[in-house]
Amino acid sequence: MERALSLEFVRVTEAGALAAARCMGQGDNEEADRAAVEAMREAMDGLHIAGTIVIGEGERDQAPMLYIGEKVGTGEEPEIDIAVDPLEGTNLVAKGQPNSITVMAASERGGLLHAPDVYMEKLIVGPPAAGKVDINFPVRANLAIIANSLDREIKDITVAILDRTRHADLIQEVRAAGARIKLIPDGDLAAAISAAVSGTGVHAVMGIGGAPEGVLSAAALRCLGGEIQARFWPRNDEERARLAEMGITDSKRVFRTNDLASGQRIVFAATGVTHGDLFQGVDFFGGGARTHSLVMGAESGTIRFLETVHVFDRKQISRIRLH
Repeated sequence: MERALSLEFVRVTEAGALAAARCMGQGDNEEADRAAVEAMREAMDGLHIAGTIVIGEGERDQAPMLYIGEKVGTGEEPEIDIAVDPLEGTNLVAKGQPNSITVMAASERGGLLHAPDVYMEKLIVGPPAAGKVDINFPVRANLAIIANSLDREIKDITVAILDRTRHADLIQEVRAAGARIKLIPDGDLAAAISAAVSGTGVHAVMGIGGAPEGVLSAAALRCLGGEIQARFWPRNDEERARLAEMGITDSKRVFRTNDLASGQRIVFAATGVTHGDLFQGVDFFGGGARTHSLVMGAESGTIRFLETVHVFDRKQISRIRLH
C-alpha cells in the first residue's frame, strides 16, 4: 500500500496547499478551509483505493465533503481508512502566519482510532524520550527526562504549547522548571511533527488540543519513532456522551501512540501552506508554484521530504530555478 500510494497522497496534500495558499493573508479562514477541502476532495477522486474517511471535517450533516464515513477513491482495493485535516491552521493562513499545513494519513481498515472532535490532553516527545516520559508524571519530572534523553539541561529544552487561557497553570509549571516555551496560536499537529525531527528547536508538545489532531500526530509519530500520550478532556455532558458511544468511559485512561494509530501499514503525508519550522510554504511564481512536502511510511521506515515545482502555464515561465 505504501509504495503504491505515497506519492498519490502527496498530490492530494499538495492540491490542498496550493488552493489554500491563494487565500493567505486575506483574513477569511472559512474560505481558506473551503478551498483546501474542495481541492483535496477532488484529488482523492482519482486515487485507486476504496477509502473511508474516519477523521475529517465532521459529521455528514455538518460538512458537505470529507465528512466522517464518506467513501473516496475509485472503489478499487486496497480498502483503507483515511484521516484528513485539509487545513491545519485556518487562522494562520488567514493572517499570513507560519506553520499552516495540509495533512492526510491512511492505514488498513481499523488502523486509526475514530476519535470524535473533542479535546485531548497531550504529551508529545521525539525518539530520544519515547518510552521514558509519562503523562501522569509532574511537568518538571517529564522535562528532566526529556532533557536527560537529549544530554541537555532543562533550561535548554523548548516546549510548544497552544496559546490558550486553559494552559495558564501548565505554562507556569514549565517556566518554574526553567524550560523555554514556544506559545503557538494554532497548529499543535505541526508542532508534534517538529518535536520528533532534529533541528526544529521544538523538543516537546504539552497541553490540550483537538483529539483528531492527536490521531494524526500519532500516525506521524509511528513513522518518526516519537511518542504521544493522551487522554480525552471532555468539556460537558454532551462530549462525555459522545465518548461513551465509542466505549470510552474512563476519563483517566491514557492512550498511547499505538492506541491512536495501531495500523501496520500507515502512510502519512503533509504539505506546507505557509512557511514554518519544518515546512516551506507555497511559493508562487510566474506560471507556476513550488511546494514542500513530507511523506512517510511506518512499515518501511522511510521519511521523504519532497520539493515539487508545479507548472501552470509554460508560456509564462522564462526559467525554473531548481535550487
